[in-house]
Amino acid sequence: MKTQQSGFTLIELIAVIVILGILAATALPKFVDMSGAAQQAAADGVAANLSSGMALNYAAAVATSAGVLGGPTPVTMTTCGSAASILQGGALPLNGYSVAAAPVSTPGAALGDLVACEVSLLKGSVTKKSPFNLIYVPAP
Repeated sequence: MKTQQSGFTLIELIAVIVILGILAATALPKFVDMSGAAQQAAADGVAANLSSGMALNYAAAVATSAGVLGGPTPVTMTTCGSAASILQGGALPLNGYSVAAAPVSTPGAALGDLVACEVSLLKGSVTKKSPFNLIYVPAP
């Protein structure tokens, strides 16, 4: 009575390990830089929220200047730093976010003028920046 052994040879096992090593070496660099991409996405998200808030604030200012009653009260936008006041809670998220406080008020500025601003996220020694447009809303 003959018994037949079954299993993998040493060469087959080494070939599988080499293939897995090659796959890991090509995939690992993509996953190492994911934290930087996540930080950039977070900064982009805050900038998008600021842009949306600017659009809503501008709409409220236009409605108020047109004499519409009962709508939301527009917030005066005089600096890029004041942009955070239109977010819920009136402030940027914690953990390293900031907005450049460049002055917006320029001679001849009118309701609806756009000013380029930038939100920054500082994590450790890395700073991620994302632009947004501030829509000028003068004091009532």
